[in-house]
Amino acid sequence: MSATVDRAGLKVADILARFVETRVLPELAIEAGAFWAGAADIFARFAPENRALLAKRDVLQTKIDAWCEADPRGAADPAAQEAFLREIGYLVLEPAPFTIGTTNVDDEIARMAGPQLVVPALNARFVLNAANARWGSLYDALYGTDALPGAAKSGGYDRERGARVIARARAFLDEAVPLAEGSWTDLSDTPVLRDPAQQIAPWLYRHHGLHIEVVVDRTHPIGRDDPAGIADVRLEAALTTIVDLEDSIAAVDAEDKVAAYTNWLGLMRGDLEERFDKGGQTVTRKLNPDRGDLAGRALLFVRNVGHLMTTPAMLLADGQEAPEGILDAIVTSLIALYDLRGLGRHRNSRAGSIYIVKPKMHGPEECGFTDRLFDAVEDLLGLARHTIKVGVMDEERRTSANLAACIHAVKDRIAFINTGFLDRTGDEIHTSMRAGPMVPKSEMKASSWIKAYEDRNVRIGLACGLTGKAQIGKGMWAAPDRMADMLAQKGAHPESGANTAWVPSPTAATLHALHYHQTDVFARQREIAAEAVPGLAPLLTIPVAQGRNWSPEEIARELDNNAQGILGYVVRWIDQGVGCSKVPDIHDVGLMEDRATLRISSQHIGNWLLHGVAREVDVEAALRRMAAKVDAQNQGDPHYRPMAGREQESLAFQAARALVFEGAAQPAGYTEPLLHRFRARAKLG
Repeated sequence: MSATVDRAGLKVADILARFVETRVLPELAIEAGAFWAGAADIFARFAPENRALLAKRDVLQTKIDAWCEADPRGAADPAAQEAFLREIGYLVLEPAPFTIGTTNVDDEIARMAGPQLVVPALNARFVLNAANARWGSLYDALYGTDALPGAAKSGGYDRERGARVIARARAFLDEAVPLAEGSWTDLSDTPVLRDPAQQIAPWLYRHHGLHIEVVVDRTHPIGRDDPAGIADVRLEAALTTIVDLEDSIAAVDAEDKVAAYTNWLGLMRGDLEERFDKGGQTVTRKLNPDRGDLAGRALLFVRNVGHLMTTPAMLLADGQEAPEGILDAIVTSLIALYDLRGLGRHRNSRAGSIYIVKPKMHGPEECGFTDRLFDAVEDLLGLARHTIKVGVMDEERRTSANLAACIHAVKDRIAFINTGFLDRTGDEIHTSMRAGPMVPKSEMKASSWIKAYEDRNVRIGLACGLTGKAQIGKGMWAAPDRMADMLAQKGAHPESGANTAWVPSPTAATLHALHYHQTDVFARQREIAAEAVPGLAPLLTIPVAQGRNWSPEEIARELDNNAQGILGYVVRWIDQGVGCSKVPDIHDVGLMEDRATLRISSQHIGNWLLHGVAREVDVEAALRRMAAKVDAQNQGDPHYRPMAGREQESLAFQAARALVFEGAAQPAGYTEPLLHRFRARAKLG
């Protein structure tokens, strides 16, 4: 641990204490002694309970493991499994019908439907891009991606592709804001809409709650050749962005935590800037201003760390590391006071709320703990009750199976629920690790529990009254270079009744916005609300491959796929501290990866090892084969350190190996403890 100072019995890393006391507290007129005394009281009250909740996870998992081993037939029977899970307290009684009581929620969350970005808090440039992704050029998004067939020819503006872009954009305008007569394609004068109520201002329109700006500029290279002078169509795109302190960053010490908190402070103060080289010129990026009465930036959430991890940035009075999620709750809320008090250059929440996404909670008891923790933080900061809103990530089996009870536990502050297929799959494998060998990853999406999980999430959210008060979200489209596929497939998310879904880039947000013009999400929610919530049986159907014999080729192919994904992600995490980036998969397709993907792959190999589908020697061979492939995929990176041929000295390779061979013993199958251990060693080296 770095040098520490004593604050109210807490041993606080000097860099963190200086950040809080010199960068955050003075403008807020909060006295440092009072702040640290209040923080110490929160840790004293909640850290022991945090540890007890983690111990309960272990007790439940031990009982599930023993039951699966003793009664594999019962584990395969959803009815028998439900009875057992109720007996051990894993499943709780459903609450009586209720409606959430959340108030003071911004329109972007409660009354609008549109894309959402998740961005690593440690990368200021990415953070600014994501915050500024509220508006995006449809022309640029269509021209520069595969959203339209083909690609632009090199050597300047490709007029043929430009014509196709314009035609597609005009077709969109005809669908979203149709003219009283004729088509946008033939427009040469001021447009008159079929529905005049859609017009907000000259050339500014609204459809399904989202704004559309038609940019007229007869001096622009595109506009000067257009009969109506139209140079672009700009869409309201990323309504919300989650600034992530969790799965997408590698923050293992006080220096990393302060760097992440510093960027969050810059966002709340509105003065975050980043300078970088682009085309030989220095570019300064900063937050966009508002557009009159319209917001110029996405509404920002902050995702805190879950309950599991502790941080060396602070030691408690008993000498143990502080629970990182408690520290995040205190510090990120403290920083958000700059927004609530109007001390920043821009406003984030016009409704006067703080939005914290809380990941990886297991069941309603842990949600209730978070609710009371946020109560205590509000008291420390002098905030009205439920000023801090919570987003519940539905990414653990115990939460999915008890979702209504989880929502009830935070019913007066909940502003968001979200399905996270990747982490949820990792938890599915780990929870049922001893029930039998799992189906290959490629078959997992066809498992009956997946459809039940996605359907139950929306329907339970609607039954609990989230419509008009909170977001119901869906997971990530991981392939940023495959926008045609995204356009073809991701329309299913708004059609499912979800009023937001994750995309990997601002460009993807602009294109995904088209789906929210195609589907009136709130109308869909009204239709779906009448449907029954699917029962538990399909959700409790374990994706075990019953009586299946794999060929050596099938086993090797699955191991290679998993091993390549693990190594490709881990090598950047350990060696470079990069928690989220576009990582080539085994077929060289770039995918935006974070720890959730790693959790699936490591748990899957661990499961096959446990049940004898694969041998240790097979896994070792796959890791070595894929180390060479990952090296080749990264040969253009000057900061990359090869693994093949130096497996014994490569901390990244050793971390990947540990994740596989120690995976079954990791708490809930999480990768963070091992990743942090090896990254800390790499930083020392």
